[in-house]
Amino acid sequence: MTNKNDYYIVKIMNARTVKNDMMDAFCQRAKRKGLKITPQRTAIYEELLKAKDHPSADMIYKRIAKKIPNISFDTVNRTLLTFSKIGITTIVEGYGQPKRYDPDMDTHHHFRCIQCNSIIDFHNKNYDNIAVPEEINKKFTVLNKKVVLEGLCDKCRKR
Repeated sequence: MTNKNDYYIVKIMNARTVKNDMMDAFCQRAKRKGLKITPQRTAIYEELLKAKDHPSADMIYKRIAKKIPNISFDTVNRTLLTFSKIGITTIVEGYGQPKRYDPDMDTHHHFRCIQCNSIIDFHNKNYDNIAVPEEINKKFTVLNKKVVLEGLCDKCRKR
């Protein structure tokens, strides 16, 4: 039983370390970009870190308003846009839906369910190394490559 308990303790400690590292990176990047670290910005970023659903500004606002009742939707929306502009988060286009946000700045790709609009992160070395077509390289400067697969998630497939 001790081994199983040790496993969970290590797992919890690793999760805390990752969260602390991400918070440290958030603070450092914000300071480098001249962005003050306010309680509202910190709460918004922490909520974004907890979320695994690539939330929209409205989703984050509803979650934050429970903790900070006097925060406005505009503050949340502008903060998320600022985070995106300075490279703290990325915007996941909503395909006609509201913009959604992703705090994971490491290379990864997305699967989007066309029925429920869930977005799931996945990693694939082949997609990471996908070649940019020469006609694109001649006309544009590619800053990021991300593959988005679309289809039905397990839940929607079973319906």
